[in-house]
Amino acid sequence: MGKRISIVILNWNGEKLMKQFLPSVMANSPAEIAEVVVADNGSTDGSVEMLRSEFPTVRLIRFDQNYGFAEGYNRALEQIDTPYSVLLNSDVKVTQGWLDAPLKALDDDSNTVAVQPKIRSLRNPAFFEYAGAAGGFMDQYGYPYCRGRIFDVVEEDYGQYDQPADLLWASGACLFIRTDIYKAAGGFDKDFFAHQEEIDLCWRLRSRGYRILCTPASVVYHVGGATLEMEHPRKTYLNFRNNLLMLYKNLPATRLRPVMRLRFFLDYLAALKFLLSGHPANAKAVYRARRDFRAAIHIYAPKRKLNMEKQLLHSLPEMKETSLLVSFYLKGQKTFSKLD
Repeated sequence: MGKRISIVILNWNGEKLMKQFLPSVMANSPAEIAEVVVADNGSTDGSVEMLRSEFPTVRLIRFDQNYGFAEGYNRALEQIDTPYSVLLNSDVKVTQGWLDAPLKALDDDSNTVAVQPKIRSLRNPAFFEYAGAAGGFMDQYGYPYCRGRIFDVVEEDYGQYDQPADLLWASGACLFIRTDIYKAAGGFDKDFFAHQEEIDLCWRLRSRGYRILCTPASVVYHVGGATLEMEHPRKTYLNFRNNLLMLYKNLPATRLRPVMRLRFFLDYLAALKFLLSGHPANAKAVYRARRDFRAAIHIYAPKRKLNMEKQLLHSLPEMKETSLLVSFYLKGQKTFSKLD
């Protein structure tokens, strides 16, 4: 019997991260069912040499340049032929049995195509980690949130989200997915480069009738923010631009125009907040994101057309019908369990 899952880690100049986190992956991923793959995005820091000398059993895929998170994974999964893949960030520490619950969920239901574990913070292990927590949701205006994290409020994990749950999106920090479905759906949108590409892919899959789950019995610990700091203008730019592109690609026709009208005002309000709080570079990043979104619409029209043709579900129970901003800032609902 061949291996069932490929654990694919994308690396770019992450020699130190590899040394720190690969041992946990190797120790907790049984070789009889799992292969560990590092896809190197044109590193120049000695990562490749270190992997060959210290982790000789890891399968190494080398690229000639940095293709970014999205296209890097697309190119890597082209070379994967196991039934399942897990896209694992290079700064994630896994735990004993971390593969068991996600694999069982995928085995038990052929309509379940993507799964994430519970993701805790490595820096503050009692708390959830920002990028995924116990599974992802979104409001109708494109603001993502998680069981365990809304905006910048991250909850302590005391077992409140230990039940498996259907999601709108699973975190790209540790994303289990059916390899053939990933390929058939076109993988990540390579034009996103990085940030929110997993939300876009999961929304696409969910709209086509597939299930996405969190299995909290599986636990991993994520550093997070290892490549770009939270307030880095580049990250602000990518998050705002990609979020707008994602909305354009996936929103049903009846909702697209009203949502985009409101987002125009909300985005410039966010830019003003950045400016007034002493972050002019971030304010400029929001402006550039909106400018580049408008310029890219004609390129994205065919992608939107394809998504609309394949969309089976126009209303998703995992998408909040009211505004997350209103719930959080006006109603004071700071945690997932308190949301309307």
